[in-house]
Amino acid sequence: MIRPGAITIEQRPLHVLNRLAFGPAPGDLATVQRLGPEHWIEQQLNRGAHPQPEELTRQLAELETLRLTPVELFMQYGPPQGARRGQIKNDRAGGSEQGAGESASRGQNQDPEAKKTARRAARIVVQQAMRARLYRAVAAPNQLQEVMTTFWFNHFNVFAGKGLDYLWIGAYEEQAIRPHALGRFRDLLGATAKHPAMLFYLDNWQNTAPDSPGSRGRFEGINENYARELMELHTLGVNGGYGQQDVIALAHILTGWGIVRREKPAGLGFWRPRWRFGSGEVRTRDGFFFDPSRHDFTAKRLLGETIPGNGIDEGERALDLLERHPATARHLSYQLAQYFVADNPPPALVERMAARYRASDGAIRDVLETLFASPEFWDQRFYAIKFKTPYEFVVSAARATGVPVRNPRPLINTMAGLGMPLYGCQTPDGYKNTQDAWLNPEAMMVRLSFATALGAGRLPLVRPVADFDDDDNGGGAMRPVAKPADDPAARPAPPDPAVLAMTLGDLFSSRTAAAVEAAPDKLRAPLILGSPEFMMR
Repeated sequence: MIRPGAITIEQRPLHVLNRLAFGPAPGDLATVQRLGPEHWIEQQLNRGAHPQPEELTRQLAELETLRLTPVELFMQYGPPQGARRGQIKNDRAGGSEQGAGESASRGQNQDPEAKKTARRAARIVVQQAMRARLYRAVAAPNQLQEVMTTFWFNHFNVFAGKGLDYLWIGAYEEQAIRPHALGRFRDLLGATAKHPAMLFYLDNWQNTAPDSPGSRGRFEGINENYARELMELHTLGVNGGYGQQDVIALAHILTGWGIVRREKPAGLGFWRPRWRFGSGEVRTRDGFFFDPSRHDFTAKRLLGETIPGNGIDEGERALDLLERHPATARHLSYQLAQYFVADNPPPALVERMAARYRASDGAIRDVLETLFASPEFWDQRFYAIKFKTPYEFVVSAARATGVPVRNPRPLINTMAGLGMPLYGCQTPDGYKNTQDAWLNPEAMMVRLSFATALGAGRLPLVRPVADFDDDDNGGGAMRPVAKPADDPAARPAPPDPAVLAMTLGDLFSSRTAAAVEAAPDKLRAPLILGSPEFMMR
């Protein structure tokens, strides 16, 4: 039964595809209509959609860096043995597929050819992560899994351009975010806290008790960066009831949480795993290392609770405390409701979601179930009012056309041009998902240019690409293989405007419909992709 004020039966399939997926692909609307929106949502929550397409499976299998641990990535793609410590800088990634990690290969003692080889090796990891993200976002049938992987990566943001994080950005998403995107928040929280990408990005790998035996060199004091963001962004929220003393206490609790290091520091000073285990040391095959010689073993007071000084278990207890805190339930529920419902979500919905979070011990799937069953989610007031971020706009356009994306470079570069480079957010709060962050005249011009090129079939999306190429300036653009740029077969045929309109539900305003109808055939698809309706979800 449709409630008064709810969106219509005709609108419901498109609504769920625009919120739980990155928009409809050809045939998706018919699938949701056949199954019913509620049953389709249930499938998505339980990862019960169609099997992964063969081409997507093949594309992902080609990306060998996705299967490597952080330790293996460092050993195979990290800075050369002779690199100096000062070479690992917090350089900007530059917002495109070629920038991240370039600073790691600027060895002053290398010949030009060695520099070039190191630079190319460094870029391959980020490029393969980008390819995997976009291949899945466009083609994966379990779209909610992709939406939530993107959501949580943004929540636990790591910048690929900070030093060694170019090595670990793909592994971070693949091993810390993706497996827990629809699971329990505590598992997700723990996986991100211990991953080398996060440890390096927010500097907790250097966090050391000042008077501890291991306090020396770069490990010589308390670093509060991760502790502060852990409470302000990842769990409690900015108004979550904590103070500076809690930040300090949490930083002391997390001393010694770091990255596996060499027995005798040389070069960068870490990552040749030690085989001798000291008392109380903890390490994982993924590169996490708890060093008791750098830990503060005194008792701490966090959020009103005393945590005895007993090593790594202090950190686990602190994560438990943060995950179960009522402020965390509200903060996460607000962010989820903001993404799926409205920029300013209804407080009553947020409270119901927070209650479900607490009752389910942080089960993300259960919280989403409450959200998707809520009258607010289906309310006409919130239909098609979310302005697409650059990422959502670009991915939804590629999905709508049905073009097989084998060369994601045009998508990557468009996102960068719109101010949302993939893995390029430098600040730990991630990218905004609200209209005021992305709606401006300059960005609209870039969107319309992209819509025109895609709708006219001018983007070389169907050409397979190698991971990298080099120009004289070390630009590192992805290069096509097999077909030259001027080969007509390298570009997809322009989408049929009638099919495109049907894919998108043909629910355009009379003004948009009239403009499309009056336009020449070759401009109709670009007008649809650049329409005001397509900018919203």
